[in-house]
Amino acid sequence: MATPGVLPTFQRYVNGVPIPVSRKSLRMREKYIILLVFATFGVVCFGAFFFLPDLRDRVSVPEMKKQIQIFGDDIFMPGGQKGASGQMRHMDNHGGDVDIHKVEDKAKLDMKIAEEFAKQKALKELSEKANLAKDDTLKFKEEIKEDKDKLIEQQRQREMEMKEEAEKKLKETVHKEHEGGDGTQGGEPSDPDVKQKRDKIKEMMKLSWESYKKFAWGANELRPISKRGHSASIFGTSSLGATIIDALDTLHIMEMNEEFKEARDWVATQFQFEGSTELSVFETNIRFVGGLLSAYALTGDKIFKEKAAGIAEKLLPAFKTPTGIPHSMVNIKSGSSRNWGWASGGASILSEFGSMHLEFVYLSNVTGNAVFAEKVYKIRDFLNEIEKPNGLYPNYLNPRTGKWGQHHVAIGALGDSFYEYLLKAWLLSGKTDTTARKMYDDAVKAIEENLIKVSPGGLKYVAEYKSGRIENKMDHLGCFCGGMFALGAEGSPDPEKYKKLGADIAHTCHESYDRSETKLGPEAFRFDGNTEAKAVRQNEKYYILRPEVLETHFYMWRLTKEQKYRDWAWEAVQALERHCRTENGYSGIRDVYQSHPQQDDVQQSFFLAETLKYLYLIFSDDDLIPLDKWVFNTEAHPLPVAGTHKIQSKQDR
Repeated sequence: MATPGVLPTFQRYVNGVPIPVSRKSLRMREKYIILLVFATFGVVCFGAFFFLPDLRDRVSVPEMKKQIQIFGDDIFMPGGQKGASGQMRHMDNHGGDVDIHKVEDKAKLDMKIAEEFAKQKALKELSEKANLAKDDTLKFKEEIKEDKDKLIEQQRQREMEMKEEAEKKLKETVHKEHEGGDGTQGGEPSDPDVKQKRDKIKEMMKLSWESYKKFAWGANELRPISKRGHSASIFGTSSLGATIIDALDTLHIMEMNEEFKEARDWVATQFQFEGSTELSVFETNIRFVGGLLSAYALTGDKIFKEKAAGIAEKLLPAFKTPTGIPHSMVNIKSGSSRNWGWASGGASILSEFGSMHLEFVYLSNVTGNAVFAEKVYKIRDFLNEIEKPNGLYPNYLNPRTGKWGQHHVAIGALGDSFYEYLLKAWLLSGKTDTTARKMYDDAVKAIEENLIKVSPGGLKYVAEYKSGRIENKMDHLGCFCGGMFALGAEGSPDPEKYKKLGADIAHTCHESYDRSETKLGPEAFRFDGNTEAKAVRQNEKYYILRPEVLETHFYMWRLTKEQKYRDWAWEAVQALERHCRTENGYSGIRDVYQSHPQQDDVQQSFFLAETLKYLYLIFSDDDLIPLDKWVFNTEAHPLPVAGTHKIQSKQDR
C-alpha cells in the first residue's frame, strides 16, 4: 500500500502501452508564467481605481428612480415596446419624452383589473343575494305549505258567507216582492218583561221541536214520555210528518231559521204523500195544505206551493158526490172516499166540509188552477141556498140527498170552523166577498137569538141545540168564537155589541181555566144548577194542549189592548210548564181538576202550530203578522189578504 499523500509508483498501462508516471512538482518556467499573470491583474486593478472618471456628478439616485418609473415597463416588459420609428411620445413634467401608448396601456390594464375585481365582487354579491333569495323562497314555500289548509278553510268560509249573504238578499228580495211578506218576523216588544215572556215561549217551542226531531222525526206526532212517534186515526197509517208541516210557519215567525231550514229540506227531499192510507179530508186540508201554503206565502219558496197542490189533488176524489159536498175520508191511493161510520146516517160534517174555502181559493190563486176554487164555491152556493132550520146550520148534511141529518147545532165540535171561515173568506178577499159576509152575519144573528145564554152567575156562553132542546154546555173548541165575534165586529150592524160579546165569551172561557186545579181548561164545561164553567163528566175533564182559549185572548189583545188578556195568557204558560212539560216535550193531561194529573203522552201537532204561535204573538208587537194583511186558517196558518200579496195578484190577473 502506498503511503498516504504520496502518488503511486507502480506502472499503469492503457491498451498495453505503459503510461509515464506523473510529476510531483512544476517546472521553473511554469512557475514564472503564473507569477506574471497575477502581477498583470494587480496592475490593471490599481490603474482602474486611480485613473477611471468620477460619474457621480452625472448620475444621481433620484434621477435613476425617476427613469426607472418612466421606463419601468421597458425594463420589465420589453416585448411590449415599439420600435423607435412611429412611436408617439409626450413630454413628462420634466420635459422628457414619454410613450403615451405605454401610459394608456398601463391605465387600461389597471382599469381592466379594477373592472375584473368589480365583476368578481358583483358576482359574489349576486351569488349571496341569490342564495338568500333561494332560502327565502324555500321558507316561503314552507309557510305556504303549512298554511295551505288554513287558506283553503278561510276560502270556504268566505264562500259560505257569500252564499249566506246572497241567500239573505234573495230572501229580502222575495219578501219585498211579496207585500204580505212584510211583518212575518220581528215584532220584538220594547218592554223587557214582555220580551222575557216571549223568549220563554220561544224556548218552549225549541223544546217541543228538538224533542220531536230527536225521537219522532218523520212521524206525525211525538210521544214525549215513551220517546217515540205517534199517529192518530185522522192521519191514517202512514208517517206523514204532520208536526213538521204544522210547525213550518211557527218556526219562521219565531225566527228559528235553522230549524225552519231543517223542516224545509225534509219537505223537499223526504216528504211523500203516498201509500194506501185513508185520511181525514178536513185535517189534511187545514194542517198539510194550509201549513204548506202558509210557508209559501211567508217565504215565496215554490216547493211549498208545489207540495200543497199535489196533496190537494189527492183530496179531490172526496168531492165526487151528487151535491158536491165532500166525504170526510179519502183513500189517497185508490181515490175511494166515505164518511165516518158514527156520523148521522152517513152524513158529512159541517165543520169539515165548511172549512176548506180559505186554502182552496188561495191555492187556485197561486197556481192558476181554478178547479180548487170551483169545488169550495160549489159547497158555499149549496149551503147558501138550502133551507136552514131557524136560520141555524145543523152539524150533519147528507152528501147524496142534500138533506140535513140530526138537528144538532153547535159552535163547538162539529160546527165551529164553518162559521169562522165565512167571516175569514170575506177578510181574505179584501172584504169584497159580500156573499160570505152576509152568510156570516145571518148565522151570527141566528146564534144570538137561539144559542147565546147567560148563567145564574152572569157568565155568557154559547149553548148547543139538539133536536129541539138546549144543552147548556160549551166545548173548549167553541171558545174560539170570542175572538171571532170581536174580529167580525167591524163591518157588522153593531160593532160595539159584538166586541162586547167577544169579551164576554173570553171571560167565560178564562173562568173555565181559572176554576180548575191546574189552571187549564177542560174539553167541555157545563152550566147546570150550581155548576158553572166546569166539567161534570169524566170524559170532558181532559186537556190536550188545545189553543182555542188562547186564540180568543190573542184577538182580544190585538183589538182592545187590555192588559188582562196578556195576564191570562201568561197564567196559561205557567200552567203548561207545571203540568204539561216533560223532559222531552209537552203532553196533554187526563184531568184538569187534579193537582198532579196523569199525562196522556201525546204532543199534538197543533200545539206547535197554534198554541205556541198564539202565545208568541200575544207577547209580540202588532206589526208581526198584522191582521190587516193576514188571515189565520183554523189551524192558525196565516194566509195573505188579497191585494197585499204580489204573486197572488199577478196570477189573479
